[in-house]
Amino acid sequence: MHVTRLLLADFRSYGEADVVLAPGATAFVGRNGQGKTNLVEAIDYLSRLASHRVASDTALVRAGAERAVVRAVVVRDGREATLEVELHPGKANRARVNRSVLPRARDIVGLVRTVMFSPEDLSLVKGDPGERRRFLDDLLVLRTPRLAGVRADYDRVLKQRNSLLKNLRAGGHRPGSSSGQAALSTLEVWDTHLAASGSELLAARLRLVADLEPYVGRAYAAVARGATREDLRGEYQPSLPIGEDHSAPALAEALLAEVARRRGEELDRAVSLVGPHRDELLLTLGPAGGDLRLPVRGYASHGESWSTALALRLAAYDLLRDDGDDPILILDDVFAELDTERRASLAALVAEAEQVLVTAAVPDDVPAALRGRRYDVGGGSVVAVDPSAGDPRPTGSRPSDPQPIDPERGADDA
Repeated sequence: MHVTRLLLADFRSYGEADVVLAPGATAFVGRNGQGKTNLVEAIDYLSRLASHRVASDTALVRAGAERAVVRAVVVRDGREATLEVELHPGKANRARVNRSVLPRARDIVGLVRTVMFSPEDLSLVKGDPGERRRFLDDLLVLRTPRLAGVRADYDRVLKQRNSLLKNLRAGGHRPGSSSGQAALSTLEVWDTHLAASGSELLAARLRLVADLEPYVGRAYAAVARGATREDLRGEYQPSLPIGEDHSAPALAEALLAEVARRRGEELDRAVSLVGPHRDELLLTLGPAGGDLRLPVRGYASHGESWSTALALRLAAYDLLRDDGDDPILILDDVFAELDTERRASLAALVAEAEQVLVTAAVPDDVPAALRGRRYDVGGGSVVAVDPSAGDPRPTGSRPSDPQPIDPERGADDA
């Protein structure tokens, strides 16, 4: 899988951009703040409908514009398709494949697969559990796109249930009153919905962590000095007791039982305390065969933390590749954060990927193994330095089809 062309309209700092790409390694080089990360962020956004830098789409739309458009020509298994997303902050986004509008924007997720390494990856190790849950869920959706709907359903149910809990506390409803009984009956309905979508999400995460385990150990041994495959482990810790049966029906039953047990506590605190949104992926380090294992968060050195974050991303890449689809690798300003040995190790591990996109502040930050095509980014333009990049013109020039995006006419007419 690889991208052959990227077109942007009013995305981040770009009023418009038109960049020709090819398989192999491509580096975008420029000083900080010039827009090189914006280019690879756009491709990653098409993959996940999310940014690795911000939680809201608002920041992705250029200041003063009402909407942004990301369009890419993608080659997968020898077949070419044009994928497009229109971002409308505060409104529903729209997605297209070969100009055909999809019923839901999330239906585009997984049609192009990316794995991104970035300085923000340290939050996978040092951040709160939500960062690790997001890592698992993003990978789940890339492997099984239909889980995007399960994830969205769970988030919707959780929001509605929390709102009801807050209303119950604010209204002073008590189980003995008629209004309290009616409210509790409504809450039980949402309990059922929470268990239905939550159990499916939980079952998928448990399977994923089990599938990832051998890849994580292997990747950590490859990037950490003197490490073995047993040194780094990941353990999924659910917010409720679960037995040996990890099927969705068994987990739904366990979820409902735990919700009932903690009913009083949830009513007092007006928040949902049980479900996948409270789970943790516990990462620990320790020598093979040793009894003492310490959480990476809070105990690992900076180098160990970086190696752990890299191992998680490499494991995700290897797992997706073994699923039968070579994802696009994006290395966003990663090499400046690594010492010489880790740079060489990472470059050697990813050099054979079908497509690798690298951003760097200076050319010397790009390891020799990844010095393929290069674009210099600055002053709002992206200029090919190596003629082999395919189109030595700056962005904004007009190669052949697909037609460029005209912000004044809108994506429908482009």
